[in-house]
Amino acid sequence: MAISTTSQDLAATHSSEQETPRLNQVLQSLPLDETIEKIMGGFGWSQFIQSILVSVPSFFDAQQTFISFYADAEPKWHCTTFNTTCNIGSNICQLPKSAWSWNELSHNSIISEWGLECASSFITSLPASSYFIGNLVGGFTLAMLGDFYLGRKNLLYLSFLIMSTTALMTAFSTNIWMYSSLRFVSGIGRASILSCALILLTERVGKRWRGQIGTMTFFVYSLGLLSLPAVAYMNRGSSWRILYLCTSIPAISYCIIAYFFVYESPRWLFMQGHDIEAISVLKRIASIDVSSLDSYLSNIAPRQEISRANPYKSMKDLFKRRWALKRILATMQDGKGKFHCLPSVQQVAYAA
Repeated sequence: MAISTTSQDLAATHSSEQETPRLNQVLQSLPLDETIEKIMGGFGWSQFIQSILVSVPSFFDAQQTFISFYADAEPKWHCTTFNTTCNIGSNICQLPKSAWSWNELSHNSIISEWGLECASSFITSLPASSYFIGNLVGGFTLAMLGDFYLGRKNLLYLSFLIMSTTALMTAFSTNIWMYSSLRFVSGIGRASILSCALILLTERVGKRWRGQIGTMTFFVYSLGLLSLPAVAYMNRGSSWRILYLCTSIPAISYCIIAYFFVYESPRWLFMQGHDIEAISVLKRIASIDVSSLDSYLSNIAPRQEISRANPYKSMKDLFKRRWALKRILATMQDGKGKFHCLPSVQQVAYAA
């Protein structure tokens, strides 16, 4: 009986030894992307938790993008003396200060607190414009850092930290110029948040799940947008500074969580030659069992050639490939159409 069992074990071992070279030969023929696809093709609990952690910045991104609709809004006013000089159709700038008053407390908005009710539209719209100009500048300056220097995770963390800390500092602004400058820096920070979050999300799962998981960022962004009116309503009798504190402090707290628990993209790590760290990340978030994982991982590092390309090479490739350029232009046009909806969003915000 023992001899029979030993014979079966030897046969199984011999069969396994024959299969191993065959498996290695198959794996050696697979490119890096296909090998990672084999490892992360499913959708496990670790990938689900990572997807949630990566999507959270979009929540606070939406709040900081639309917070100016409340903090920079022009409050309503009423006449304190009813006579021929003051009525509902009067120009507030032509009335004496004693003839009218704000409906709410003066610190509800930067307009009423800093006496900007008679300022030009250039001054009153400067904070919001500064934010989006900063967004444009950040898009050009931070875009390539994630691909060639910082990585996806570090760029997401850096961008989110800049946006959150400047939002906290904005609550202590003393004038419109300081306020606008901080909004500009905040806009620079948030420029890469959505793109980094989307890339990290899609690189967490295989092709089968990318379509579904890619929508998580926009879903969480929508939740952040919907939460802002609720936060503003709960603080309707407070200063606009409280609104910035309520949205920035939780965001800074998340930065600590993201730094320790969000993983870097394994593909980016392999491309930069950080094989040991990449393998460690794959072992933590892989959707296959450990025994199969070791077989795949043993073939990734020797096959990978380190790519440290010119940071501007990707931009050159964009203009060389017409299909890629057409897609980018179509996406830009779609984004332009969506921003046409902002006046309607602003009206809804004021109505709330």
